[in-house]
Amino acid sequence: MEGDDEVVGVMPIHYTNTLAPNVVVLQFPLLTRPLEVPPSAAASGKRIKARIKPNVRKLEVHVPADTRPEVWNKERAATLGAARLEDDKEKNQEPKMKQREGEQPRLSEVRMNSEEIPCAGTYMIGVVRNGRLSLHPIAETHQLRPTLTYIDHLSRKKGGRGGEDSGSEDEGPPQDPDEVAADVMKKEKPQPQAKEVQVSVRKSMPDEKNVLGGLSIQRRELLAYIRAEEDDPWEELAYYDGASDESRDTFESLFSKEEQELQTSDNMSVFVRGKS
Repeated sequence: MEGDDEVVGVMPIHYTNTLAPNVVVLQFPLLTRPLEVPPSAAASGKRIKARIKPNVRKLEVHVPADTRPEVWNKERAATLGAARLEDDKEKNQEPKMKQREGEQPRLSEVRMNSEEIPCAGTYMIGVVRNGRLSLHPIAETHQLRPTLTYIDHLSRKKGGRGGEDSGSEDEGPPQDPDEVAADVMKKEKPQPQAKEVQVSVRKSMPDEKNVLGGLSIQRRELLAYIRAEEDDPWEELAYYDGASDESRDTFESLFSKEEQELQTSDNMSVFVRGKS
């Protein structure tokens, strides 16, 4: 506060942790509208679903796709749906609900995959009601973006068909005749004779990057984390929108029902420095 500023209002602060450690903030940086089911999908009874890998703290939210003819390509959805099914099998991420016999896979939903954001300190949810500021601690913060690993799988599959899809008639401009002649001369030129050389193996210094089996420690740790993430099974979650009774009951739990005053052993200097 500046010297000329004056206090215009004072409100009591109420703290509760009744939902801890289950309060998690989910951010959707790429969404320009609220997270909701498209009208075309809602008309057919589809709902948003969610699942979690608790050991690695990964969360997925599945939003039904907008299947209006003006924005939806059935043929492309079938191709990408088959690629996603194969990608799920490779990563042990198949959904529990199996397809009916004879049913063709299709891309019917957008999967939003989470990435945990480290918290710098303790984050709180604050709600002002009836002249009170109610605070509840936040356990984790995640950002969710669409996952498109099935496109990578489809690209690898196309590139590995013996050149079926990787090659094409249009492979760039024809090679210069002089370059062709130079290549021919190189092929006809006799190969140089092998010579004996001496080599020595230098031990790595303690401060150099430790490499084991051709992989750095950082890369090995990353691969181990990826394997642990793929091996951790999914657990289904129930998703409720903000207008549901379950959401309203949970929201009411953010408000403290107690009038007990909290006591602290810290003095004002510790509070100002932000340390405890």
